[in-house]
Amino acid sequence: MTEGKRLQRSRTHRTIAGVCGGIAEYYGWDPTLVRVAWIVLTLLGGSGILLYLVMWLVMPDAA
Repeated sequence: MTEGKRLQRSRTHRTIAGVCGGIAEYYGWDPTLVRVAWIVLTLLGGSGILLYLVMWLVMPDAA
């Protein structure tokens, strides 16, 4: 059986908890672009901080 892609926190592209790096690895994007988008989301509505904390708790760490 082949294992599919899983959304998990990154160990290599980690700044705080690896959430943005994990999202970038999953979709094949640049981690810097994901971080910038996260900052814009946080500045526009403030929901980015809460969403980041939830993702930190929910996403498993990469093995």
